[in-house]
Amino acid sequence: MKRHIAVHMLFVLLIVLTICSNLQALQGVRVAVSGLTAASPGGAMLTSRHPGMFLGVTILLELIVCLRLRGRGDRQSVADVGCLLFFALLVWELIATTLRAGHPILCPPPEAVFDVFRSQWKLMLRGMGSSLQLLGAGFAIALPLSLVLGALAGWNRRFRGVTVPVARVMAPVPAIIYAPYIIAIMPTFRSAAAMVIVLGIFWPAFLQTVNRVLAMDREILDNARMLSLSSAEMIFQVLIPWMLPGVVAGLRVTLSTSFMLLILAEMMGATSGLGYFIKNFADYANYTNVLAGIILVGCVVNVLNLIPALLERYMKCWR
Repeated sequence: MKRHIAVHMLFVLLIVLTICSNLQALQGVRVAVSGLTAASPGGAMLTSRHPGMFLGVTILLELIVCLRLRGRGDRQSVADVGCLLFFALLVWELIATTLRAGHPILCPPPEAVFDVFRSQWKLMLRGMGSSLQLLGAGFAIALPLSLVLGALAGWNRRFRGVTVPVARVMAPVPAIIYAPYIIAIMPTFRSAAAMVIVLGIFWPAFLQTVNRVLAMDREILDNARMLSLSSAEMIFQVLIPWMLPGVVAGLRVTLSTSFMLLILAEMMGATSGLGYFIKNFADYANYTNVLAGIILVGCVVNVLNLIPALLERYMKCWR
């Protein structure tokens, strides 16, 4: 483990040295052209860089890797991922600043990208709050509805014969295809985005619920029938509690898919949200902010995926 930490620290040191050398070179250029820019009122001014956020993120990543290396998980995988991540940051810094191999607009330096989190934090926070509200609304509608109707379809053969064929047709269709029409007919964009999320979650979750009910141990169902339970009691006291651990286990994929649908929907006509943040700055070719938005979306999705993991641990103990 000490060897892995030493390698990571070497990467961090190389990143810091590269940033410092680039800042010194940039300062030298400013001194050399200061007279020219002062004499020319229309001359372009060189913008300053703020590497503090990039350095802070680099150090934070190193601390996270060190903590994970002290945990019980696969240390080798953590070490390898950490090395790959720091290597990617170092290559990005070298390409964007030292080698200048990429276009400055399309390939901004990482310190400029991470500085967006400092300069645009209020806009990012509002966008993240708006997106999470829509995601929560879609989940609050689609997940309970799919559980109840799916359990009913699995329990009632006649209802299953009507709904399952429809679900098998609707589930493979990407919900984002409905977005242009739903946006046109719904009263507000937020309600349209929530409906897209509902469609994206409901049909696959409905089919999964039906399959879980059909795969239940027949002894459980026979014992429940002997108690003369009503359909409502059977669904809410037997079927749904039995299926909850499996539903929670599938939440990771559902969350990621739903968030992707939300981002795509927000790019079509929203005035807030993370998708709007990315699309708005992309329209003005501000790819520094676009890359920062993409990084933020990745962080939000990974944090959301921690929720099912925690719930899954609880469900295993509860079951």
